[in-house]
Amino acid sequence: MKQFFKFVLATIVGLVITTVLLLFVIIGFVSSASSDKEVSVEPNSILTISLDHPIAERTPNNPLAGLGFLGFDSDKAIGLNDILANIKKAKTDDNIKGIFLTESYMLNGQATTEEIRKALIDFKKSGKFVVAYAEIYTQSFYYLASVADKVYLNPKGIFDFSGFSSQITFFKGTLDKLGIEAQVIKVGTYKSAVEPFVLNKMSDANREQVNAYLGSLYDYFLNNIASSRHLNADTLRNVANNMRIQFAEDALKYKLVDGLKYKDEILDDLKDRSGISHKKDLNSVNIGDYTNSKSDKDSDSGSSDRKIAIIYASGEISGGDGDDNTIGSDKISAALRKVRLDNKVKAVVLRVNSPGGSSLASAVIWREVQLIHKVKPIIVSMGDYAASGGYYISCAADSIIAEPNTITGSIGIFSILPNMQKFFNDKVGVTFDGVKTGKFADLGDISRPLTPEEHMILQTQVNRGYDEFTKAVADGRHKTQAYINSIGQGRVWTGSQALKLGLVDRLGNINDAVASAAKKANVKDYKLVTYPEQKSIFNKFSGNISSHIKAKVIESELGENYTFYQQVKSLQHLMRIPQARLPYDIVIK
Repeated sequence: MKQFFKFVLATIVGLVITTVLLLFVIIGFVSSASSDKEVSVEPNSILTISLDHPIAERTPNNPLAGLGFLGFDSDKAIGLNDILANIKKAKTDDNIKGIFLTESYMLNGQATTEEIRKALIDFKKSGKFVVAYAEIYTQSFYYLASVADKVYLNPKGIFDFSGFSSQITFFKGTLDKLGIEAQVIKVGTYKSAVEPFVLNKMSDANREQVNAYLGSLYDYFLNNIASSRHLNADTLRNVANNMRIQFAEDALKYKLVDGLKYKDEILDDLKDRSGISHKKDLNSVNIGDYTNSKSDKDSDSGSSDRKIAIIYASGEISGGDGDDNTIGSDKISAALRKVRLDNKVKAVVLRVNSPGGSSLASAVIWREVQLIHKVKPIIVSMGDYAASGGYYISCAADSIIAEPNTITGSIGIFSILPNMQKFFNDKVGVTFDGVKTGKFADLGDISRPLTPEEHMILQTQVNRGYDEFTKAVADGRHKTQAYINSIGQGRVWTGSQALKLGLVDRLGNINDAVASAAKKANVKDYKLVTYPEQKSIFNKFSGNISSHIKAKVIESELGENYTFYQQVKSLQHLMRIPQARLPYDIVIK
């Protein structure tokens, strides 16, 4: 027994020592990685932009990025905020001669691409060049690259130009096989979030709205490419509809690219443009590293007594604190409250990139936006999505600015409650029995179907939520509630469509929103501050590191099918409380 305790004690001591050593290793990694080493940009350099990662609104506070450590990304992801800031900085940086856009898969929504595209157009006003090259052009990357002075394709490369498509995954067949019934309570003819659980195909109303917003997005896509490439939009539509581009030479024939070149030829071209001998290496800096370049040190100007706050609200909306990828009503409300009470903050920009979520959490955030509106200007800048709950939290602002290809609207509420009686009884042989003090004490019990009276109670609750939603929109947009109901009903609109309907005030980007906020506050010299505070790497280690690693492993194994896993996982949230969110995860190919 004595020997046994010796072994146990030795094991415990070994574990403690190992843990302490691992902690020191982690601290060493973080200290080394977070030192923000200054990047020196050589004269005659080129800024290289390759965007193969999902683009978040803000660059993650992750000093371990680039190390591939404990499931964190091996590539250093850069957020939209730093992408736009770095392109703007390069415009006046004498050491940067031009921008090289290289193969990118653009794993983001169209409004994000639009913001980067506009930044490149502004960069070209400096007289500096933009050159694009890829072995594979997806439609989203080509849309970005089409603003370049020269667009090149590998002679053996692939050029996708076939039009837009949007597909929905339906789960009703699976639920039928399992003996599970999705009991739906909703308001809105077009609120089609419930359709994947009760239908096998799109309803006529849903098909109508998808055709409308997809057509709006595609028209904008074609018109902008036509303008940049000096082509006719109808000709481009014909090229896509008839699949005229099947090989690299076809893209050249129809003037969508300027030449077919191999990478070595492109590098020589870039050397010529930047004044570098062909015998020397090209001076280039990638856009992630450029964040820490010397010229960035003087960018934090403006009076500290006059501030404009940018509050980022990105991801699904839920109660609680949330995280960097979700909107927790407690955390965002606290940030809104903080800037409202700060007399040095003269105006607020609420950056919304959200498909919605909990209607209750959305209403909580809406209240804080309304309170700010009473004491200082608040401008909403919409990203890829600002729909349903995302629109709810926006509607009380002084004004709303969206991109033409923002997905917004979807003013409606729904709830889903599963009836799993057949699954329990017939599939797994489980039955339930119990007692209750009142006939509604077990309302929401998934082991049985709703009674007509229970269904009516839930429908009344959802109806009231929709009434409060449309009233909030009507008050914020200075419209009648009847009008908002007519354009609501859960219908999805693009930014361009929303402008015509009066759901947004103008089309533009986040910089336009900041300028508008400054103008309304009548301030010219100001300092930009951002909220809420991003979680540090230590928060992630002390908090949810195991969940993070688990999610990364699943994502790695499932690849493109990871979206289906996320959809199934989201069911647990959809079936708890009424939802004000997009009908489904909109993916446009």
